Amino acid sequence: MQNLKISLITVTKNAGKTLGRCIESVIAQNYHHVEYIIMDGRSTDHTLQIINQYKQHITHVISEPDEGIYDAMNKGIQIATGDIIGMLNADDFFAGNDVLSAVAEAFNRQNADVLYGNLEYVNQSGIIIRNWRSGTYTHGAYNLGWMPPHPTFYCKRLLFKALGLYDPQYGTAADYELMLRFMHLNKADVYYLNKTMVKMAVGGISNKSYTNRFKAWAFDLKAMRKNGILFPIISIVCKPLRKITQYIR
Repeated sequence: MQNLKISLITVTKNAGKTLGRCIESVIAQNYHHVEYIIMDGRSTDHTLQIINQYKQHITHVISEPDEGIYDAMNKGIQIATGDIIGMLNADDFFAGNDVLSAVAEAFNRQNADVLYGNLEYVNQSGIIIRNWRSGTYTHGAYNLGWMPPHPTFYCKRLLFKALGLYDPQYGTAADYELMLRFMHLNKADVYYLNKTMVKMAVGGISNKSYTNRFKAWAFDLKAMRKNGILFPIISIVCKPLRKITQYIR
């Protein structure tokens, strides 16, 4: 198997409560050709002390002010040197120690531009609240409200060079807009890895209030119109409806 280099980027700011778990899940991976980049937004809690505890396992640590999570992701992408780039948020962690080896094997076998998989939302006790099984992508699925979980999204570094970085003007939908741009608008070669890749803590900025939820819908709509969704209003309605079947009862 070709020894693909994976650049993994974690963006942090005052993530002291969860960052250790995230980093340990990276260290536990059985695939070792990994460049691990942590972009810290000048944390004021004990985040930097935690990073220092694991510094021998981290390739680059940059702690400086940024203009938000997507600006920090873009900075990480710009210094990344891997063949493949993925993100692992500071409050998320890998579901098993074979995730990155499965990612590398799939890219080698399929020669895809983009890969995504499955995700589980968990509460503070580690209990699964929502089970996001993405399913195989077919072109046009975004028109019906489909999208993959961004924490499982990996793509070739050259794709960022060709199609651009995260665009902060889309607010909390900047990750959705990028995936739309890569997969739907530019028809990148996509592979679905049918595997639970990431466990994600419940919550999130876009869902903290009705005001934030409406702002998120507005950003979604803007992203859809920019990237050629046929019926944006229908897609806006279908997008949250798809989540209903993912919840564990």
